[in-house]
Amino acid sequence: MNQHGHPPVWAAFDFDGTLTRRDTLLPFLRYALGTPRLAFDLLLESPWLLAYLSGNLSNTHTKQRLLRRCLGGLSQDELHELGEKFAQRHIPSTLRPAMQQRLQQHQSLGHTTVLVTASLTVYTEPWAKQAGFTHVIGSEPELDKNGNFTGNLQNGNCFGAEKVVRLKRILPAHAILHAYGNSRGDAEMLAMAQFPHLLDKTNAFGNTLPYLS
Repeated sequence: MNQHGHPPVWAAFDFDGTLTRRDTLLPFLRYALGTPRLAFDLLLESPWLLAYLSGNLSNTHTKQRLLRRCLGGLSQDELHELGEKFAQRHIPSTLRPAMQQRLQQHQSLGHTTVLVTASLTVYTEPWAKQAGFTHVIGSEPELDKNGNFTGNLQNGNCFGAEKVVRLKRILPAHAILHAYGNSRGDAEMLAMAQFPHLLDKTNAFGNTLPYLS
């Protein structure tokens, strides 16, 4: 309960396709590598990408293969610098204005806002801090003993049921939860919320957005 005797209100937002208009991993890799190098790496990974698209390879395995190919061996400082610059220079142009307004509405009402995403924290975290999020939950790069990126994700990919596992670690027991998502990767998080808000295929919420008070 908060100081007024009411249960706390939390709002959990997915990132790719919900707060943004599109996926951000490939744009981030293109920013980090340049288009020619990324195209070459995607060509090398094409058998595994096709296996993923046909349902024969998991999201997590495919993602980590691609990350190892493209970013494996980069130092923590190099990753953070790329993430900070990408967040500042590229993320703002991909955001949905209506969702930015929705986030700001929750914040103006004193709600706790948390970003829950499968995207890499190296760029979602700096953006989210600037946007006023209270917490950031995402896919964190795993570093080796020398501080270099292994290409794997620490504690796995923050996707699907894993979003719920991590959110529950910080969500107060009696909190009222709004959750915002757009894909199957958000299904479990939406299911746990008292107020689930799912973007449809036209990227509109329709009648699922009651006025907040």
